[in-house]
Amino acid sequence: MSNALNSLIDYPMVKIPGGEIELRDDRTQRKWKAEVRPFLLAQYPVTDELYYAITKKSPISDGGDHKPVVNISWNDAIAFCNSLSQKAGLKECYSISNDGEDIICDWESDGYRLPSEAEWQYSCKAGTTGYRYGEIDMIAWYNENSEGTTHEVGRKEPNAWGLHDMLGNVWEWCWDLYDEKVYGSYRIFRGGSWAEEERGCGATCRRRSHPTFFIDDLGFRLAQSL
Repeated sequence: MSNALNSLIDYPMVKIPGGEIELRDDRTQRKWKAEVRPFLLAQYPVTDELYYAITKKSPISDGGDHKPVVNISWNDAIAFCNSLSQKAGLKECYSISNDGEDIICDWESDGYRLPSEAEWQYSCKAGTTGYRYGEIDMIAWYNENSEGTTHEVGRKEPNAWGLHDMLGNVWEWCWDLYDEKVYGSYRIFRGGSWAEEERGCGATCRRRSHPTFFIDDLGFRLAQSL
């Protein structure tokens, strides 16, 4: 493995302490609590540079090595996590069968994976109790300040746990199904983006999309189990 690839794979990860988080679905008015075990979460969303280094594919994006990669389907993100784990000498988290229709996550694996929805929200809030962990213009790129495009990761203030771009810049895929009975295989994404209004960039804002769809303001962030 080249030194350049080695340095990219050594992506900055933050240790997230264990705890509990309350989730809610505004559509159904349902609330529930989830336990979060300690885990690692990337300081930034996956960038164009890292995505290309692993896959040799350049998805349609605004360009710029240090901008978050976008136009990545949930299935693409899953495949990327496995490829990165292979190159880093880690055990893959995802078992994929039935032409990609069936995907199982091994939560005990040391490889890279998507965060669960509970992990994502818990990490975003970083011990805060409000809708956002700071003043929006200081922490997020959204439609009022983004000039209609993504921006390099890490340019806005981090939350209390050192995580950048949890709100705004790009939406981020999570592992979870949205509502299997109603929406089938649709998966959750979180965090808001450069295209969103202020109200769409909050710790509890939830969206959904089909795992094969790709969107120009939707990317992902890496997690690892401990």
